Amino acid sequence: MTRSLLAGVCGLALLLGPTVSAFAQTQAPATQQAPATEQPSADQGTNAADASDDDKQAPVPFEGGTLTITQKEQYGEKVLAYDGQQLASNYDVFFDKIVEVGGVKVALFDVGDGGNQCGPATVIVWKPDGGTIQSTTVEQDQCGAPPSAVSDNAIYFVPYLLPGDQKPALQWSPTDGLTISGNLTYMPEPGTDWKDIDPEKYQNIIDAFHNEAVYRLAESLLGKDMPDMATSLLVGGGTEKTASGAFYASGCVPHDCGGNDGFMAVDPAQHKLYFARRGDKPEPDAWPALATWPADVKAALDKALGSAN
Repeated sequence: MTRSLLAGVCGLALLLGPTVSAFAQTQAPATQQAPATEQPSADQGTNAADASDDDKQAPVPFEGGTLTITQKEQYGEKVLAYDGQQLASNYDVFFDKIVEVGGVKVALFDVGDGGNQCGPATVIVWKPDGGTIQSTTVEQDQCGAPPSAVSDNAIYFVPYLLPGDQKPALQWSPTDGLTISGNLTYMPEPGTDWKDIDPEKYQNIIDAFHNEAVYRLAESLLGKDMPDMATSLLVGGGTEKTASGAFYASGCVPHDCGGNDGFMAVDPAQHKLYFARRGDKPEPDAWPALATWPADVKAALDKALGSAN
């Protein structure tokens, strides 16, 4: 079964897909402190013989010093440092851009594990007036940073929401640090019905939840398990059809394919949904009960999840 990740288009999906509603908070939370940094060893720098040409990145002049990305071993982690002071490290470290926020220059870097299952976190680097270099990391659910937008006074991070999700929207500024600016709640497109479903437009079957009729029925079937069910479909590909006309797809939880796999089928003609999630147990959890599933949908489930384990 071919699988691809939606993480690369999470921001676009949020803007073009589900509607979200924000609820303003009454009090600003405490500022998140910048993570402590460690001084690298004297031989931390990159040896030209150890790193390939593709791994080399030019030093970035910044606020009277230099930001560098080095790699000691060919297949080891890369290190982001400022004048030798380590700020972050991981297998993928890339310079993004320098912006100005509240009159302070800010350097942004993408730092992540690599691979296609999670996007990178955002590392924010700045130097307060008369102070020392500071950094903080922004990440959502340990799977990459939410999409960001830079304004004159703050950087806003808007989370990617799965069906049933409610998550905080974050903002960062040099004076207040990382704070919560409000809560976002996943909502389907109002007024959409079964007749509006078009699987040809879906990059992932999770897109079906944008439809209000699908969302409401899924909500009644899954209840509090809806976000977990959607997460089990995140690493997935396009849809297929059964003989009866239902369409379906399978997927898995990022970093746990084969250990936490999901299946979803939609029958627009009969106004029916079918969900299953397989973990350590021999039989998957199913909504509704597997005994009530049509034979062709059950066969599609056996084929999909059987090939995942």
